[in-house]
Amino acid sequence: MIVASPRLRDRGFAHGFSTRLGGVSEAPFDTMNLGRSVGDNADHVRENHARLARAVGYEAERLFERSQVHGAAAYTVRGDDEPERVREGQSDALVTAVEGAAVGVRVADCVPVLIGDPKSGAVAAVHAGWRGVVAGVVGASIDALVALGVDPANVIAAIGPSIGPCCFEVGEEVAAAIAEAAGDGLVLRRGPQKPHADLWRAVERQLGRAGVRTIDTLGACTMCEPEKWFSFRRDGAKSGRMLGVIVAKRP
Repeated sequence: MIVASPRLRDRGFAHGFSTRLGGVSEAPFDTMNLGRSVGDNADHVRENHARLARAVGYEAERLFERSQVHGAAAYTVRGDDEPERVREGQSDALVTAVEGAAVGVRVADCVPVLIGDPKSGAVAAVHAGWRGVVAGVVGASIDALVALGVDPANVIAAIGPSIGPCCFEVGEEVAAAIAEAAGDGLVLRRGPQKPHADLWRAVERQLGRAGVRTIDTLGACTMCEPEKWFSFRRDGAKSGRMLGVIVAKRP
């Protein structure tokens, strides 16, 4: 049902990147769809969220999400926030230092990044597609953690399953925008094929520029394994959504 970062796990962070396995949704969203607005049965989605919460180790009613718009805004969850109200707003990252609060981002090819600070227990969940990489969502997320007193050098960042450089074919304008945002060497060219971009390395570089020293890249391509992952690029409107989620803890 979930895959995890060994480094985050070893430092005691309850977290996980969901797969498409272990839920109750019917085709084409079979079976662990966690997207509430893709056309799936609402009761099935609620049950899937309950199962994920049990598997990761948090209370389902303490999961904070946002409407994701491929931007660079990071929302800080405070102690008096209510998940339903937070879900009404827009941002592509959430951070919190509230013990027991879970923050999550939905993906189906975009890069989910989970960040934990062992010293303070603060966490972040980041949705970083190519537009988010270009907009600067990774750096904005680290800035939001810094505002909570976190030293980027102390955090652990995990880059979860997403479309890999093997499958992420892009146009020349997108390739140029990614290179400008994250540096050279991220665009692969194979003969007459269109450029392929490496979002994993792009996110790694942006984390490094923000001062993060410990990065755990899981390296699973969502488009390559239809039996395990949802992929919007592969399946379009028939694609469900996975969730990257992490829970704030005591130091």
